Amino acid sequence: MLTVRSGKGKKDRQIPIPKSLINILKCSFSRRKYLFEGRKGHLSQRSVYKIVKKAAKKARIRKNVSPHTLRHSFATHLLESVTNLRYIQKLLGHSKLQTTQIYTKVSKSSLEKIKSPLDSL
Repeated sequence: MLTVRSGKGKKDRQIPIPKSLINILKCSFSRRKYLFEGRKGHLSQRSVYKIVKKAAKKARIRKNVSPHTLRHSFATHLLESVTNLRYIQKLLGHSKLQTTQIYTKVSKSSLEKIKSPLDSL
């Protein structure tokens, strides 16, 4: 798990990281205090926004992308992989489940994957 300090809503939270990144992150942390650092230590919101915009442009993503887009995508992917909504609530740092339920819009591709219960007879 990776700890995000003073994230959205000035809340600390933990997020899962892929096992494939653990060694890379350990090396990064051995040389500095923060995974992403600016001149004064941690990055400002504005700096994070610029980094995300630049990365989206470099990846030739034409849609409007922001740090919140990444947060929304994270929640959507968890939902599509059938992660319990209460866990998603905790990962996003929402105090109310209703806030997390905003992410429960069902995508058309997810609906198309559902099989009829009669198919298993």
